[in-house]
Amino acid sequence: MADVDPKRVSSLESSLPVWSRAAWQTAALLVWSVAVALSVNALRPDGIPLVGDFSPAARFTAPTGERMDIALEEAEKLFFTRAAVFFDARPPQEYARGHIRGARSLPLQEVDLRFIEETADLDLETPVITYCDGETCSLSHELALFFRDAGFRHARVLVNGWTVWREANLPVETGFPGR
Repeated sequence: MADVDPKRVSSLESSLPVWSRAAWQTAALLVWSVAVALSVNALRPDGIPLVGDFSPAARFTAPTGERMDIALEEAEKLFFTRAAVFFDARPPQEYARGHIRGARSLPLQEVDLRFIEETADLDLETPVITYCDGETCSLSHELALFFRDAGFRHARVLVNGWTVWREANLPVETGFPGR
């Protein structure tokens, strides 16, 4: 096997434009970094999953791992037996345009100011159902987590609550109670 002439290799390297060498070195470094990162992640017992689960069941989970979403049928049963209190997490103007009958308005952005007032008559064991509108709306989930942090162990989320409630022709009302 013939020996490689170092002077010739050096002259080949110098004949490539500087930006071209930099691009190849950057690409090689990037590939190497990704390979190392994937290897380390695979070896860790608590590695980050490479594919996420974005289903409502996965998105609406308490830190304890308990599912926080509630089926429309179960929410409807709790509504008609008056066993749960519903909280609308949407802004006040949306609540006024229409909400689940009897639901209390507790917009997430006002929760620090109004939480005690809106929950003063409730026992911590009272089932609480929060809702907003839209599959990706996270206001109700954040509000339910706030309720859980405050000690309401039975706080649940009716995913896409306002839309599914209306589509099921369940009782709704407009405006603010007492106004």
